[in-house]
Amino acid sequence: MTAGITLTNVTTAEHELAALQREHGRPLFALLLRLCDGDRQRAEDLVQETLVRAWQHPEALRAENFDSVRPWLLTVGRRLAIDARRARQARPPEVGDAVLENARVISDHAERAAAALDVREAVKTLTPEHRDVLVLVYFQGASVAEAATALGIPPGTVKSRAYYALRALRRVLPGYASDMR
Repeated sequence: MTAGITLTNVTTAEHELAALQREHGRPLFALLLRLCDGDRQRAEDLVQETLVRAWQHPEALRAENFDSVRPWLLTVGRRLAIDARRARQARPPEVGDAVLENARVISDHAERAAAALDVREAVKTLTPEHRDVLVLVYFQGASVAEAATALGIPPGTVKSRAYYALRALRRVLPGYASDMR
């Protein structure tokens, strides 16, 4: 005897389940696909789970008080999708190896401190006029107009001094040039 299902072994419940799948599977899948934000695998799993529930509760499918079982199937599927979403939100997201390999490496405190010292030393090499503009605009967050008022110079002069100060810093700090653009 070969492994597999013969027609004599197939039960009436399995026939009914297959008929449910044929008749209501597409609309159920469409609903669950929307509820799963387009995740086909998750929607397929929920269709299967919905059909398992139908198989476990044949009395609900044979109820006399409604014409079609589709509303019952769609309601069960919708509730399963909601439960699955809540379960995913209740636990932290899983991180795969690919995510870890592509994750940005954050420098430690020592590297940041060394970089700050390098920048501080480089700023000391600027002329006082250029340094004053950089300190006001980039380190204290003043606008061009505010820096112009504080320094008693036109806004255009603030812009040009900031431009030339950054250009000078790029020459002094070649390893940091990509961070200063």
